[in-house]
Amino acid sequence: QVQLVESGGGLVQPGGSLRLSCAASGFSFSNYWMHWVRQAPGKGLEWVSYITIGGDRTNYADSVKGRFTISRDNAKTTLYLQMNSLKPEDTALYFCARDLSFTPDYWGQGTQVTVSS
Repeated sequence: QVQLVESGGGLVQPGGSLRLSCAASGFSFSNYWMHWVRQAPGKGLEWVSYITIGGDRTNYADSVKGRFTISRDNAKTTLYLQMNSLKPEDTALYFCARDLSFTPDYWGQGTQVTVSS
């Protein structure tokens, strides 16, 4: 079955960096676009970024553009999100998700990122 397991979250000070990972299994990872989506406390889901099959094309929400970088290693079936210059408003539960027709269909359990001094 499809499994997506995020890791790498934690507590970081404003201006700091974190790298999230998402280990995928149970499907042909290299055949799917992938997304990162987040949910801040008390708020709805916010799409963060996507990456195409070969990693040649990416896109970002305006709120993270220039600070976050999505990447993938198809040989390791792993998705990444490098987050730099973190702000308190980046505090959220971060999910990786598999794409199906431009919509996430399978989701991981999420990893918590807290940006606070």
